[in-house]
Amino acid sequence: MGTGSAFAQFRVEVSGIGLTQLPIAVASFRGDGQSPQKIAAIVQADLERSGQFRAVDASGVALDETSRPDVALWRQKTADSLVTGSVTRLADGRFDVRFRLWDVVRGQDLGGQSYTVPQGDLRLSAHRIADFIYEKLTGDRGVFSTRIAYVTKAGSRHTLWVADADGENSQTALASPESIISPAWSPNGMQLAYVSFEARKPVIYVHDVATGKRRLVANFKGSNSAPAWAPDGRSLAVTLSRDGGSQIYSIDANGGEPRRLTQSSGIDTEPKYSADGKSIYFVSDRGGAPQIYRMPSSGGNPERVTFSGNYNISPSISPDGRWLAYVSRIGGAFKLQVMELSSSTVTSITDTTADESPSFAPNSRLIVYATQQQGREALMTSTLDGKIKARLAGQVGDIREPDWGPFLKP
Repeated sequence: MGTGSAFAQFRVEVSGIGLTQLPIAVASFRGDGQSPQKIAAIVQADLERSGQFRAVDASGVALDETSRPDVALWRQKTADSLVTGSVTRLADGRFDVRFRLWDVVRGQDLGGQSYTVPQGDLRLSAHRIADFIYEKLTGDRGVFSTRIAYVTKAGSRHTLWVADADGENSQTALASPESIISPAWSPNGMQLAYVSFEARKPVIYVHDVATGKRRLVANFKGSNSAPAWAPDGRSLAVTLSRDGGSQIYSIDANGGEPRRLTQSSGIDTEPKYSADGKSIYFVSDRGGAPQIYRMPSSGGNPERVTFSGNYNISPSISPDGRWLAYVSRIGGAFKLQVMELSSSTVTSITDTTADESPSFAPNSRLIVYATQQQGREALMTSTLDGKIKARLAGQVGDIREPDWGPFLKP
């Protein structure tokens, strides 16, 4: 498990300017110099990557959670908010991390928290601080302490990684000489379903992230692919070709006999549940070219959802049910699109040409996707309007198929 941090270090490059960013100063935490993780820098990078915040320079200022800041000075620096804190190594080797959030416009203390953590959880404590700040100042829940899964290919080695939402702190969940595709987080964030080609054909497994144990869920005749969890975590929608063409089935998360949901002579694949569990979105070429359709989750009559362009794949539904992200082939380029489902308004949010595998953050405010930049695969996050993007740039191998995990229970 330990090789991940050195193997796949990520750096954040934020590009673009949002319209209504909140100016925030994150002062260097007292004791940050002696800490193995620079807490203030991690908090600031998280907030910037969200697209909701603009960093105000706080260099050279030493404040901790007990300081009462000079709010006039911070107003002069154009900050609306200020974060102060400290990180202290305790006698037992753990770290005490404390912070406070100030509204400098009103001169108000907005609260703070403290965490006592082992060294390995210092980054997590920084992400939790960013979550607290994000929620206090935007009213939405922060996603910085959630996790992403993605796959890399380096030579003949395929690796399934689990990482922090900023791409750091990668841990290997599975390494294989054969392809691993389509990782999908369970609703409780404890398991990953994925497709492995170890048996020289696509087979679906469910993998327990904490223990590394896994179970075989679907190994029927032909291809077993594209697992998607039902919101209750009890079953999966999968694509099977056991009865001829590729069709969508529902199967118990522990395996068993699948139930067929689609009946078409075309290819039906890439199922995704709506957050309320009532609908399944999927890709079908039943009309001649791949388009995205929606049907009741028990099966039944599908309705077509995408109408712009003649090639639309890889649906992802936002947890709040408002947005559909997908990839559209436009003049030979594969581009990430976001549709507002209530109005069917579609926005193209990238200028890259090889986008794939969009996945929403659990607060529905960001999308992670894979793309190519300067000829190399990269993971990116983008705000839903495409205005703020951040690159999570891996060092080794092709990076693809990201899936953003759910909120973890506190």
